[in-house]
Amino acid sequence: MKENEIAEWMLNELKSAGILYQKDAVDYILNNFGESFIYVNENGNQSISKEVKKIFKKLHAGRAAWERDGFFWGWH
Repeated sequence: MKENEIAEWMLNELKSAGILYQKDAVDYILNNFGESFIYVNENGNQSISKEVKKIFKKLHAGRAAWERDGFFWGWH
């Protein structure tokens, strides 16, 4: 499943850099996996599919925190 591959990439990027900006993740997903894993949310911003985020959440098991104001995940 591509969703698992994307979520694993996100986790590896986050662990490596300590931070993962949503815009960077969206750009990478669009360029490497296609637009079927991206949608436009209610605020008009591109976002990662809910299924990918669900898998990502399971993988990080609470070790990542979403920073709403900065639109990024931080590793802790």
